[in-house]
Amino acid sequence: MNPLEENVLVVRRSLFDQLGSFHGLNFEPRKYLDAILSHENNFFLRREQAESNASYKKLIPYVLLVHDDRVFYYVRGKRAGERRLVAKGSIGIGGHLNEGDAGLFHLDEENYNRVVEREVHEEIHLLTKFQNRVVGLINDDTTEVGQVHLGIVHVFKLAEPKVEKREAMITNVAFLGKNELVARRESLETWSQICLDSLDRLLT
Repeated sequence: MNPLEENVLVVRRSLFDQLGSFHGLNFEPRKYLDAILSHENNFFLRREQAESNASYKKLIPYVLLVHDDRVFYYVRGKRAGERRLVAKGSIGIGGHLNEGDAGLFHLDEENYNRVVEREVHEEIHLLTKFQNRVVGLINDDTTEVGQVHLGIVHVFKLAEPKVEKREAMITNVAFLGKNELVARRESLETWSQICLDSLDRLLT
């Protein structure tokens, strides 16, 4: 299937504004999650329509994989689903939530987390135990990509740095320390730059 023919999970921009719009990271996820994960407030929309209509925000889990003080890093290859991010470095694993996940969103946050973990496992092999927690939300209306996305930032704290890629779009993988990431900052996608700038707080 053409990715643009997918139906992806969205909320209305007006709901985001009502809850309290922001730029960058917001460290009060509870303020937003109950509303945006409620089946009364989210619905599925053809991705082609959602890509270019800023009246909607596509919900994107954005997962940082962390072992000790090192963060999983990769470069988005030519097969990246979001063509505007190709060749950008990233410290976030995640993607659109599509209609195949529909039934799970009519339940509770535990089931949302289950979907997130499944999405991550579709892109990489996690060969270690981990703890999953939501640390914030991310928004950036200064770019075309950011205007139509709202990120839910997770940290997976890994017991061991054992990760293997599954998707062809994930290239140049490594676990890097903060200083190494700062040195690559200008080549990172915008959301990763925002997370990097508050990395200490995200990982606390």
